Amino acid sequence: MNLSELKSLLREHADRHFRIQLPDGAAVPVSFHVTEVGRVQKTFLDCGGTLRESLTCQLQIWVGEDYDHRIETGKMASILDKAKAYLPDESIPVEIEYEDRVISQYTLAGHEITPDAVVLQLAHKHTECLAPELCGLPSLNRLPAIGGKNPCCGPAGCC
Repeated sequence: MNLSELKSLLREHADRHFRIQLPDGAAVPVSFHVTEVGRVQKTFLDCGGTLRESLTCQLQIWVGEDYDHRIETGKMASILDKAKAYLPDESIPVEIEYEDRVISQYTLAGHEITPDAVVLQLAHKHTECLAPELCGLPSLNRLPAIGGKNPCCGPAGCC
């Protein structure tokens, strides 16, 4: 789900609770806070020597000891609106960062509208080889290159 889709979803259902469901079906405690709205830009060299870039909106959520805290969809939409100055491209994907024993990052797999809430459904984020043709792997979906190729991999596999 991208930022524009999330903002539209929140505005359409501005009078409901905002909830988050982990990939295993468990719910993040309803007293969570959104502690950061981040613009995360990553420039990196893949294992094939290709320069790549990714840009995401990352929402960091945290559960404190104030068990009575609740966030509504309308408030979440206004939080995202405050970030417009550094998130002008609303086509970027949204990810959630959450700590439950370890800090994990999740993608937004979908949502469910219940009578009283908008529930974001999270999915695990995975790594992958971005130069499968050089590593002898089947082709995968990958990020577009932003620079020229200078492969460090050969027929024997990745470096």
